[in-house]
Amino acid sequence: MPRDGHDMSPILTNLLSLTRAALPPLEALQQAATESVRAVVTEGERVSGTLIEQNQTAAHGLAWVTTYVESLRQMQDWAERLQAEGKFGEVEQLLHQIAFGEYLWQIYGGIPMSQGEFVRLQDLGLDQDQMRGLMTPEVMTLTQQANSQAARTRLVELMQDQSANITVGAPGLDDEMDMIREQFRRYTVDRVDPHAQDWHLKDELIPMEIIEELAEMGVFGLTIPEELGGFGLPKTAMAVVSEELSRGYIGVGSLGTRSEIAAELILCGGTEDQKAQWLPKIATAEILPTAVFSEPNTGSDLGALRTRAVKAGADYEITGNKTWITHASRTHVMTMLARTDPDSTDHRGLSMFLAEKTPGTDAEPFPTDGMTGGEIEVLGYRGMKEYEIGFDKFTVKGENLLGGEEGKGFKQLMQTFESARIQTAARAVGVAQSALDTSMRYAQDRKQFGKPLIAFPRVSGKLAMMAVEIMVARQLTYFSAREKDNDRRCDLEAGMAKLLGARVAWAAADNGLQVHGGNGFALEYPISRILCDARILNIFEGAAEIQAQVIARRLLG
Repeated sequence: MPRDGHDMSPILTNLLSLTRAALPPLEALQQAATESVRAVVTEGERVSGTLIEQNQTAAHGLAWVTTYVESLRQMQDWAERLQAEGKFGEVEQLLHQIAFGEYLWQIYGGIPMSQGEFVRLQDLGLDQDQMRGLMTPEVMTLTQQANSQAARTRLVELMQDQSANITVGAPGLDDEMDMIREQFRRYTVDRVDPHAQDWHLKDELIPMEIIEELAEMGVFGLTIPEELGGFGLPKTAMAVVSEELSRGYIGVGSLGTRSEIAAELILCGGTEDQKAQWLPKIATAEILPTAVFSEPNTGSDLGALRTRAVKAGADYEITGNKTWITHASRTHVMTMLARTDPDSTDHRGLSMFLAEKTPGTDAEPFPTDGMTGGEIEVLGYRGMKEYEIGFDKFTVKGENLLGGEEGKGFKQLMQTFESARIQTAARAVGVAQSALDTSMRYAQDRKQFGKPLIAFPRVSGKLAMMAVEIMVARQLTYFSAREKDNDRRCDLEAGMAKLLGARVAWAAADNGLQVHGGNGFALEYPISRILCDARILNIFEGAAEIQAQVIARRLLG
């Protein structure tokens, strides 16, 4: 774009041709890495779980390399769709080229799996000749010129011209999804943003009036079929709504998660009677569900659960302890995983129940016979609260065994993980966007050494990279949702979206706090809440290490 009579645009000539040409060598490198790691973890003719565990750096590194390759592939798809629609403007071009410039360099030089862990191509068994094969002329141009300080500075100049209520860059949605996004953005600005910090600092439950308003807007029945009382919208809509609500407060963005999990469980594994009984009431929030899976000392090893369900006439009595139960007090039904086969020691003896309970109050959170519980105080993600619950011959109706058949619980739960991880990836994008929103405002308003913080290149550079990585994570999330909508297996895609999205959210929150300086450490500033909220995303719905393990096993298996 000409400025002061000179062509100062940092956008590369023939950008889409360059990025398109970068994909084949990148895909070839990813394939070579897969074959290299597979050779290390194969015993006889089978991939060995033990060897994957012994070579976790290589296996998890492969998951990250593949995630980056898919991310750039989806950015290319996004860019070409926008180009075809005449919407590939200067902001979008800068987002695209910076993403390619940065991620190509990271693939070549080292991908951060966490703050202190970098995976490099040699960790995956690739030699120098294979690594140099990536550096085609197009890739070299992108790595050397695409993510320049001039490009980052220009992007932030353009970001300052946009309203704080507008996402940086066209998200690439169709008209219907854009309308949904704008509707929930307006709601968030009006009803969530002004109160989120108080809810967090006072550790308060999100007011019931918010839940009632979201129910009227269809949040709890978003993807439930119309014939069962829902709106029958695609998972892409669920991702968009989760993102925009989480942009205001992750607690609000997560209210629909429990309903989504319960509905998915019932749709995939329930009987026709169970679908007819439960889904219309879940859709309207007449029934609020919660998920009761984790136990003390089991963590991600759900196959080792010990809570037992014993047949007592036509019903079941459940005894055991559960932990990390979100929104447990207010809810009416628990999707609960328990062991029905006492002789089993793995996932094959587990069953899923729709366990009814009476909603509690602040004074008596768990009034139902056979269950007691207490709150777990947490750093962030506070709006629904977390609980530990003990069960002592807690009664569940026999008709509430999901699917009417014992031993299917683990399989039923696995069927929900695609949707759950897509939604978590969307929540991560929303939290990251929230970090960018508040950091942009602060950097514009705060003056140091006679000028606003945003005028300093390392500050504007942080803001630019937040915007870039948010768009990358957003496109990977939308892609996984579209795969689900098209009825294609997408555990790999959903896992990659969640893996990257969680890291992007934490990086955005951490860098956002750095932009705030000492004020960011003060509880009165929202960035302190956003940092606490962002941290959980790398843990729940599969910790980053577990997520990388699952992705690796799928790639290698």
